[in-house]
Order: sequence, then C-alpha cells, then structure tokens
Amino acid sequence: MKNFLLLILGLMSFVVLCCNRSVDERLTICFAFQDLETEFWVAAHKAITETLSDRGVRLIERNASEDANRQLEQIKDAIAQGVDGIIVIPQDGQSANTIIGEANAAGVPIAIFNRPPADSSRHAIVIVADNEIIAEQAVDYMVTQAARKNQKFTPCLVVGDLGDPNAVERKNGFYNAINKRPDLFNEVVQVPSKWNAATTLANFEAALQAHPEINFVFTSSDFLYPQIRAVLEPLGKWVARGNENHVILGGLDGDQYACSMMRQGIVDATGVQDLFFEANTLMDELLKAIQNGEKRPKKWITDSGFALTQDNLAERGQDMWGCTLLGEK
Repeated sequence: MKNFLLLILGLMSFVVLCCNRSVDERLTICFAFQDLETEFWVAAHKAITETLSDRGVRLIERNASEDANRQLEQIKDAIAQGVDGIIVIPQDGQSANTIIGEANAAGVPIAIFNRPPADSSRHAIVIVADNEIIAEQAVDYMVTQAARKNQKFTPCLVVGDLGDPNAVERKNGFYNAINKRPDLFNEVVQVPSKWNAATTLANFEAALQAHPEINFVFTSSDFLYPQIRAVLEPLGKWVARGNENHVILGGLDGDQYACSMMRQGIVDATGVQDLFFEANTLMDELLKAIQNGEKRPKKWITDSGFALTQDNLAERGQDMWGCTLLGEK
C-alpha cells in the first residue's frame, strides 16, 4: 500500500510539473503599435502576429492611434499583467526611449520594430532599415536619369515627420545624392508631410502652385504617392518615362502601389525595406532572449535593404515585399 501511495504521489507530481511546464512555455507577448495607417505597417503587423501565433505565443495587441502617451500607458499595463516580452512600433524616437526605460526597470525584454529610439543608451533589441543609405541609392538612380536630360531640374523632397529618426535619415540620404551633382539642380523645394496624407496633399499642391517647374520628386514614404498623383495628374505630369512631361519620381518603403507604378513606368526608383527579414529577425531575437532569461537584451540590427530601379526591376522586383504581396492577389 505504501509503495502504491508513493507511486500515486509521484504520478501527481509529474502531472503538475507537466502542466506547469505547458503554461510556462506558452509565452505572452505584448505587441504595441502606433497605428496601422500605411501599407508597410499593415504588412508588418500581419507578419508579426501570424508568425507569433503559429509559434504558439499568446498575443496582447495594443493600438495607440498615434498617441505616444497612450502607448506608454499601454506598455505599463502590459508589464503589470506580467507579459514575457514586448514588441513595439513606437510613435517616435523619444517616446521609444521612455518605453524602453519602463521595460528595463521592470526586467521585461523589449524589441523595437523599424522606428528606432532617439539614442542607443538603453537596452533593447532594435531592428531598423539603413534609411539614409537606401534613400541615397534610390535618389542616386534618379540623378542618373536627370543627367541624361539637357536641362536643369527643380527637385522636391516630401519630408516625413522629423520627430521620427527614419524621416531624418531619409532626408539626409536625399541630400547626399543630389549634392553629388549640384550642376543639375536648382534649390530644393521641401514639402512637410508629418506622415499625414491630408497635410501632404495641401502642402504639395501649394508647392506646385509656387514652383510649377518642379520635375524631380522624392517622397520619404511610398504611402504618399496617391497624394502626389492627385496633384500631378491634373497637370498632365503623372505619366510614364519617355513622355516629355514625365516627372522623375522616387520614394522609400517598397509597398504595392510603388510596385504597380514602377511596372507602369511612372515611378523611377524605390528604396526597399526588407519587411519580412525585419519581422522574422526581430521575433527570433526576442524569443531567444526570453528563452535565455535575458531581461535587458541589447542588440541593434540593420536591414541594408536595396534600391529597386527601372534598370533592375525585372531581376529584383520580387525581392520587394510590395511586389510579393501584389503577386499574391
């Protein structure tokens, strides 16, 4: 009887251990994002949530609707709930620093997706595209197209929200490229977008009224092409390469609309972020840190990206995430 009771107790202990192990292994991760306004963020959200779900991770999703204070409160709430890890698309670089500080203080590993903190002093896993180099590569190609023409160009830069480090780097990349050939260009016309479609439309329309000679346009994000089109098309300037009214166009992100416009010959070049590489790498690193018991992992990962141009479109088109998604439809 004694041996039987010991056997029963042993089995009960084994069951409890297995149950606890199962609970422990079902990780809970908070995925907090600033909004899903652009196609890039929608595609990133889909890649992250589906992959984590497939891996058996329980997700707590939080949309801050572009409110940095709200996002901070959402992160504090997730920490209070005892999440195992956090993935954040922050509103801007400064709020990213604050959020990382909260996670570090609580000992919860945190990963920042695509929009980096203002500095690297705090501990987080960060993945971000090399925006300056990617933008420069795209604009370099646009400059080569301008150099083939026997004329001066008036360039226009649609600037992102400069509170976002990505916008600053894209602006720098643009100027790096055109400053190589000052003989080709008049003074740059800057159009603030604040990453907002309505703001872009109003400011770009005003820019074309003041400078109707604009014939070289780089948008800091592909998601603003529809607003650029809305202004250029009525003027007969939203036309394919080869047409004398063609405006040399380029942007950065690599979405479906940019892919479609490149296939039609309207857009000359687009800087491409490798969205799938970024999403998968970030998740792998965060899950590895959780598994290894790292409460404050620190790692900065760069997505080198590339420029998709009219010269390499046939060869590299399917390497752009927007073309991949477009092909799935």
